[in-house]
Amino acid sequence: MSANIPNELRYAKSHEWIRIDESVATVGISDHAQAELTELVFVELPEVGREVEQEEACAVVESVKTASDIYAPLSGTIVAVNEPVAENAGLVNDEPYKGGWLFEIKISDPDELSGLLTAEQYLESISG
Repeated sequence: MSANIPNELRYAKSHEWIRIDESVATVGISDHAQAELTELVFVELPEVGREVEQEEACAVVESVKTASDIYAPLSGTIVAVNEPVAENAGLVNDEPYKGGWLFEIKISDPDELSGLLTAEQYLESISG
């Protein structure tokens, strides 16, 4: 299986990816996670302004077979959500790293980045 795991992103063990732009992290779920969930039918996004702690459940994705919590990979404040995903959950399946992002967090503790996985480490974790 060739995994779609972009090198420039960091990953949480719970299958979220993050892309850092200065002090804001864009968050989504990995291609591996969306494939495991199969066809997504509903996404519940967090509220803008909500404070989240690292590893706190803050969103939900539902597929035809299950519902899964999405965890904040870093502590901070939700500063944006991807409204088109709330309207069309299939975007997460179609473009997990582009149009299928879920929310953005203004990072409150940059030291937490060191606990996230590199693409190589994430690949090892899902291949295990």
